[in-house]
Amino acid sequence: MHIEDCLFNIEEEFHRAVNKFPTFNSEHEGLAVIWEEFEELKAEVFKKEPDRENMRKECIQLATMAVRFIMDCDVENKEDAKRKDEFNREK
Repeated sequence: MHIEDCLFNIEEEFHRAVNKFPTFNSEHEGLAVIWEEFEELKAEVFKKEPDRENMRKECIQLATMAVRFIMDCDVENKEDAKRKDEFNREK
């Protein structure tokens, strides 16, 4: 797999997530979501027989939530975040 494929998968998951979930309500929520995705990846990795496809999916979800958090941190205020959500949903 090439970096372009990874980034494409993250972008696809990002648009799916934006359509399903609003922006994080706080930095604490953003961190909690990232932590949850990390724990799901960790659980898969430490299985007696981990499923590589599930690990890949969990990695994509973790990366997606990290990107989402980066974007939410870059916003001046919550109204801008809501507008960005609406814009990203249209894509």
